[in-house]
Amino acid sequence: MWLADQWNDYEVLDTSGGEKLERWGDYRLVRPDPQVIWNTEKDASWKQINGHYHRSSKGGGEWEFFSLPKQWSINYKELTFQLKPFSFKHTGLFPEQAVNWDWFFGLIKNAGRPIKVLNLFAYTGGATLAAAKAGASVTHVDASKGMVGWAKENAVSSGLQDAPIRWIVDDCQKFVEREIRRGNHYDAIIMDPPSYGRGPKGEIWKIEDAIHPLVQLCAQLLSEQPLFFLINSYTTGFAPSVLTYLLGTEIEPRFGGHTVSDEIGLPVTKSGLALPCGSSGRWQAD
Repeated sequence: MWLADQWNDYEVLDTSGGEKLERWGDYRLVRPDPQVIWNTEKDASWKQINGHYHRSSKGGGEWEFFSLPKQWSINYKELTFQLKPFSFKHTGLFPEQAVNWDWFFGLIKNAGRPIKVLNLFAYTGGATLAAAKAGASVTHVDASKGMVGWAKENAVSSGLQDAPIRWIVDDCQKFVEREIRRGNHYDAIIMDPPSYGRGPKGEIWKIEDAIHPLVQLCAQLLSEQPLFFLINSYTTGFAPSVLTYLLGTEIEPRFGGHTVSDEIGLPVTKSGLALPCGSSGRWQAD
């Protein structure tokens, strides 16, 4: 497992009974997590919290707040992120992705040439900002206008408001198809697709049906000397080896290089164990 264990402002304090107790800077939240199927004893720290997302048996849920601001910020190395608890338990950041940011930051920094990155399903911009901070020019694509606006806020917070980032609100697959027709190419591609989602015009995305065709399309966007291709998956039924297979069949035959995939996770302070948070597949040039 690849562990995101370089955080100072974020911490999984404990896990039990389908929930995780987290520290986000100065604030503590309890949120549901489907991976937490164990019931270990909850100590008094579980009551010393600023927010609790209660899942409903009918689907969804709602927040209960205790002296929590509407917005606050946390840092990861040289990046600063604005957090805002919103619908369906999220805060606007997936901290486990930091292990991938560190990986491709080093690749971009050491490439010795200008690198163009395409970030699909780019959310609030964690990967975009990490790539830009490393010196890449980035095209950030997400179907949600609100998420792209939030990503721009994070860019300003991180001192990257003037970085070469192109902000695009669009359906990711349609954008890729247009980029192929335009003849544009990228040295690196990042994709963080949801298990299920809708585009800006109601387009339905189901990862098991759509991921392979999208990887095939993205392969056509890679430059003659691509640097890396990263796929993240939060779909419980996908083993990491599925991502290895996708990249190994669509990218390696054309560009060589090698692919590795694994679970990504976060250390849990109380138990000393690791909380699984999905999988990542990484192709990189040799």
